[in-house]
Amino acid sequence: MHTINWKNAILAGLTGTILFDLFGLMMGTGWWDIPALLGEKTELGLLYGVFGHFSNGVLLAILYAGIAPSLWGPAWIRPFIFITAQTVALVWFFMFPLVGAGVMGLNVGPDMAFGSLIRHWIYVIPFIFLINKDLFPKVNN
Repeated sequence: MHTINWKNAILAGLTGTILFDLFGLMMGTGWWDIPALLGEKTELGLLYGVFGHFSNGVLLAILYAGIAPSLWGPAWIRPFIFITAQTVALVWFFMFPLVGAGVMGLNVGPDMAFGSLIRHWIYVIPFIFLINKDLFPKVNN
């Protein structure tokens, strides 16, 4: 049985969310495109969108820290397995249709699904260095 290093999980979630946003900016989707969308769809404004976006990033990191030892594969690939499953199930088939983008974001464009997956893969990079170092010490040796 393991315990979650809360500080590292929270830091991984915050850092990953910043990387997610920076990569989105580089892709041309704009700065804080997701927080703006959340604020617009909930009619609660950008501040709520930013809070929701970063809270989601932290919660996903904490969830990963809790289940990572149960995932399959080498330690370095586990964050990618986790986030791929989350992106397909919750982004492609739940969030995208919820905001009017259609399944896999196909109403927006054919590259939406792949772009969202790449952004989420960028998001989990800090998990390898902050969360996995506690769970799998040999990863960083």
